[in-house]
Amino acid sequence: MICKCMIFIFLDKQKHVPRCPLTPSLSPQKRTTSQSKTEPPLLRTNKRTIYTAGRPPWYNVTGTTFKEAFVIGLCGGSASGKTTVANKIIEALDVPWVVLLSMDSFYKVLSKEEQELAAKNEYNFDHPDAFDFELLVNVLRKLKKGKSIKVPVYNFTSHSRRKEWKTVYGANVVIFEGILAFANKELLKLLDMKVFVDTDSDIRLIRRLKRDISQRGRDISGIIKQYNKFVKPAFEQYIEPTVQAADIVVPRGGENFVALDLIVQHVHSQLEKREITVRSALASAHQGQPLPKTLSVMESTPQVRGMHTIIRNKETNRDEFIFYSKRLMRLLIEHALSFLPLKPVSVETPQGGVYDGKRLSGKRITGVSILRAGETMEQALMAVCKDIRLGKILIQTNHDTGEPELHYLRLPKDITEDYVILMDSTVSTGAAALMAVRVLLDHDVAEDKIFLLSLLMAEMGVHSVAYAFPKVRIITTAVDKEVNDQFHIIPGIGNFGDRYFGTDAPSDWCESDEGMDY
Repeated sequence: MICKCMIFIFLDKQKHVPRCPLTPSLSPQKRTTSQSKTEPPLLRTNKRTIYTAGRPPWYNVTGTTFKEAFVIGLCGGSASGKTTVANKIIEALDVPWVVLLSMDSFYKVLSKEEQELAAKNEYNFDHPDAFDFELLVNVLRKLKKGKSIKVPVYNFTSHSRRKEWKTVYGANVVIFEGILAFANKELLKLLDMKVFVDTDSDIRLIRRLKRDISQRGRDISGIIKQYNKFVKPAFEQYIEPTVQAADIVVPRGGENFVALDLIVQHVHSQLEKREITVRSALASAHQGQPLPKTLSVMESTPQVRGMHTIIRNKETNRDEFIFYSKRLMRLLIEHALSFLPLKPVSVETPQGGVYDGKRLSGKRITGVSILRAGETMEQALMAVCKDIRLGKILIQTNHDTGEPELHYLRLPKDITEDYVILMDSTVSTGAAALMAVRVLLDHDVAEDKIFLLSLLMAEMGVHSVAYAFPKVRIITTAVDKEVNDQFHIIPGIGNFGDRYFGTDAPSDWCESDEGMDY
């Protein structure tokens, strides 16, 4: 939290103040629905959106969320420039995984009578009773804790919520903006920094006229009527008094570059204080401990040992490496399925007899691969599980910090009730596997419904996952004892991804510790 005294930024002679490096915002697009979105650096392809700046660990070695998102609250009158300020802060912050959450998304669902009043500009959208504060506080609290959340999308033309809600996940910084952002005590407790955007009332009225005519399809007389009857009185009664709760008051909104720079500097300093390390801590933990009971290693039959001999041999060509890796994957998947809970069921055979059998006791199975090496296990899973849904998580190592970072995430909808088979080719320190499990938990997947599958694991990685998540079932074909100073498994299997795909990773490119066998 910043100092509780308020900081007022009054610098009207803008021409004498050098501008800070803030990128001018683009001209606003036509908008008829509420905006709550993520704004990370990204690279779009025809199939995927990959974050070019990854999200570092937000949890400690116990798997518990340690680093909450930093939440900035932006309050101010209607059309004061809150969204403009928010966008300029996002541009100037230049940090990954920033979420913009708009209070406009949380208008209450109107009854038929209220919708008729709204159509005649007789409904007060600026009164606290117009907002669903209970839902808003719950959503912001979960987002601050790193959980996946669903945000309603409000349609200003029909004055109703759309059926499809927007899923938001993975915030380092949350910027929450709204006219009554400071009007609720529980909401204020969630804000790490409170900014009030102060803009002249005449300017706000002009902006509101332009916005409501061009973006919301309303007529001038209706806008003026609504402004005088509801907007102006609500500002004086509910919004303006909350300036006392602000840490910073910003006159002129997005044009006050000095104020924006002050906000950005403070956020950066707070983010630096919250940095944590995971991999180095994992490397020194759990040494000499017995292997956990949640670990299941396939029986090392002569056949399994023979296949390991082939894929571990550095002289094995790519075709043989792929062939025997696939055979092992198929055996591993079949072995893992035996740990799923089954319920008794009786069926009638074609001969009219009754067979007492078993069936999955649960909703369904979903496969999630840690890219890129974990993706190689998907075919084996699909071969034994018909019509299975698949998700993908891309985790890579940051060369500067040595920490895993989340770059890409795509999970099927309604995954919370599923049994999830999490796949990666090798697990060394367990840093990437730890992050992947944390992502699943943040999406409300039950810990005891997660099965981590890997062809080869190091004892260190087994201990790391089991210590953090004791209910996760860990299944592999072999466990090696050692990890060297570069976090490579010894004797190991080499870079599984490169050997499987026939690629050589450049010196400045690195996959997750699992795919890299470190």
